[in-house]
Amino acid sequence: MKTRSNNISALFALLLMICLGACTSDNVSDLQLSGDCTIEALSLDNYEGKVNMATRTVTVNLPETYDTKAMTVTDLRLSEGAVANLQQGEKVNMDGAQNIHVTNGDLFLDWTLVAKRDEAKIYSFVINEVYNGVINQESKTITVYVPGDVNLSALVPTVGYSEGATCTPLSGVEQDFSQPVVYTITNGTAQAQYTVIVYAISKPKALFVGNASTMSELDPEAKEACSWMLSNVEQSLYASFADIAAERIDLSECQVIWWHFHYDGGVDGHDQFVAKAPYALNAKNQLRSYYENGGSLLLTRYATNLPSFIGVTGEDEWTTPNNCWGQNEDAAELCGGPWDFKIYSGQAGHPLWQGLVAGDDPQAVYTTDAGYHITNSTAQYHIGTDWGGYDDYAMWQARTGGSILGVGGDGAIVAWEYPAHDGKGGIICIGTGCYDWYSYTFEAGYVEKFHKNIAIMTRNAFNHLSK
Repeated sequence: MKTRSNNISALFALLLMICLGACTSDNVSDLQLSGDCTIEALSLDNYEGKVNMATRTVTVNLPETYDTKAMTVTDLRLSEGAVANLQQGEKVNMDGAQNIHVTNGDLFLDWTLVAKRDEAKIYSFVINEVYNGVINQESKTITVYVPGDVNLSALVPTVGYSEGATCTPLSGVEQDFSQPVVYTITNGTAQAQYTVIVYAISKPKALFVGNASTMSELDPEAKEACSWMLSNVEQSLYASFADIAAERIDLSECQVIWWHFHYDGGVDGHDQFVAKAPYALNAKNQLRSYYENGGSLLLTRYATNLPSFIGVTGEDEWTTPNNCWGQNEDAAELCGGPWDFKIYSGQAGHPLWQGLVAGDDPQAVYTTDAGYHITNSTAQYHIGTDWGGYDDYAMWQARTGGSILGVGGDGAIVAWEYPAHDGKGGIICIGTGCYDWYSYTFEAGYVEKFHKNIAIMTRNAFNHLSK
């Protein structure tokens, strides 16, 4: 043991001598670390870039339609002694961001060069935080529909427009819309003028209904769906079931009423629907009259229970979906990939399925993408002899009078239609858990592809029911 201890001590002493020797004045490092790697100025085609030292980014602002495929570096100034992998006079394709590697001796820094066209666009226009404008980017017009009793001379718009631009008149400032108003968006060399026309309509063509007194008070899922409708369906309004029951809305020209009913935790069957949607049933007489006089309905998620209560399936209120569930919005399930359901045999040509973004299976309707959070809120018909009273599809059709449009992986009926007949309106029901408008968050790298199908099939439903 004594001999081993002496050996260790000797080794330690030798290492110490080596370290001390390395630190003498005769062993100075050859690394050149005194320089700077700054881009002081950079221009492309004589457009001067803005240098951001904090993010090491150079942004060159360009006219709105400028061709960026072969731009010339007309000025490049670096800190003294520095060189870069980009040279003055060089051509560079600025359709995408470029990396600039700057070195000075043994130091280096990477910079990002970005060409950004000046953009002057309005992306959203909402009046009184409720009424969404329909924006036509080609004609530069914005159309907003509000109820007939709204005072057009004192409305407050909230305008969403291009980053870095200015808006005149200002967003959030009360405005008189009794006549068309021109909004000007200016951003560097780009400028656009949008003509805003507000129509007060007493007889809407389409209606989104809910329990809330105003659209802004809806739950996030229903609010997202309603916002889409108000921005994409002309002469559409939001109304509460209380408005319907009190007959404050003139439905004489209404072609489609849409109810997208979300409820955290689900609405499982007839009795829960009665307990959780009493406000809708308070208006069932008015809704039945609307339907029997030719008015159509789009009923999605748990709203698919409604037909049984307004005489669509005869007088049997127990023909509601028999297999229902759902999660809470703030704890929604993460989609690891696309979710889908199947088009029912023989229904591929139905208007509801036209123009969808296609996936690998031509018989599937894909509706989500990886990184989307979904509540999987489902109101469907389980088919089989085990439970529920619908032994097979023929029995379901005979009892409900419906036509099957879509089925789940286990054969459950998840989308169906009550065709217009004998002067009554048509009804489309979508109860699949794949039909979802709102994700409370998106995972990093989320790219929307199939989720666009939600809006496409909804537009299809409006077009089909409006005929």
